[in-house]
Amino acid sequence: MSARVVTLGETMALVRAAHVGSLATESELRLGVGGAESNVAIALTRLGTPTTWVGRVGSDPLGERILRELRAEGVDARAVVDPAAPTGLMVKESRTPASTRVMYYRAGSAGSRLSPVDLAAAGIREAGLLHVSGITPALSDSAAAAVDAAVDEAVAAGIPVSFDVNHRSSLWRDRDFGAVYRGLAARADIVFAGEDEARLLAEGSTPASLARAIAALGPSQVVIKLGADGCLALVDGVEHAQPAVRIEPVDTVGAGDAFVAGYLAELLAGLPVADRLATAVRTGAFACLSPGDWEGYPRRAELALLDGGEPVAR
Repeated sequence: MSARVVTLGETMALVRAAHVGSLATESELRLGVGGAESNVAIALTRLGTPTTWVGRVGSDPLGERILRELRAEGVDARAVVDPAAPTGLMVKESRTPASTRVMYYRAGSAGSRLSPVDLAAAGIREAGLLHVSGITPALSDSAAAAVDAAVDEAVAAGIPVSFDVNHRSSLWRDRDFGAVYRGLAARADIVFAGEDEARLLAEGSTPASLARAIAALGPSQVVIKLGADGCLALVDGVEHAQPAVRIEPVDTVGAGDAFVAGYLAELLAGLPVADRLATAVRTGAFACLSPGDWEGYPRRAELALLDGGEPVAR
């Protein structure tokens, strides 16, 4: 089996204020890109795991920037350039040093027009794993159909499926996200969720009981992300706990995606659960040490930097 991970979803242009304060008065902005699935792809690639990202971008400079950034990071970006819709936009505002607000301008975007037809060149049947998130099916009916088609193809080919809930309430509005999430979890081999997200799938009073309730839907591996408290995993019926790496966070956006990539990289490398979780909390911690969605993601040789040691290398 290949070690390549295939993922699909929307990546947007990202605009963030250069300083702490309101966008109503901020005059300096920085331009980048971001998206949950492409974040995972970049993090995996930096850890040495080859990835393919499938999506749509507009026929505009922002779409060009997305493809350039992903390919510069070594991601095999297989995107449809859509002349009929613009690239989506994400805007981040840090009103205080400790808070970040993220606003999305993605209705009718190229990424929301993802469809099963776009999977033709994805190479899912030759992959080592398919990764999807709960964001993509919230974008549109065609995007939801694309996720279902990708998961069905992977399951039929015996390719493991990873599902990160990654709930975005503003995208779902009045639609039934719970049924969608439970359906994806039932077909997945690995499910990732924050504690609050886990309660959208199943009932439970503790992370351990939530993990067991989600596992009852079908997945053999359930990982509950607990932020500063680390994580809890239920793998083949056995519980595993991992404390977080203690840091002073700068920006937590993208940390969950880095965590997922750390776990998946070690899973595909054949490492035991303890090693998967240890790498997951380290990659998640690295993501919090710099602004931006993915810019601070570590390369494998950098993981040991969180162990301390000499602060200056000469």
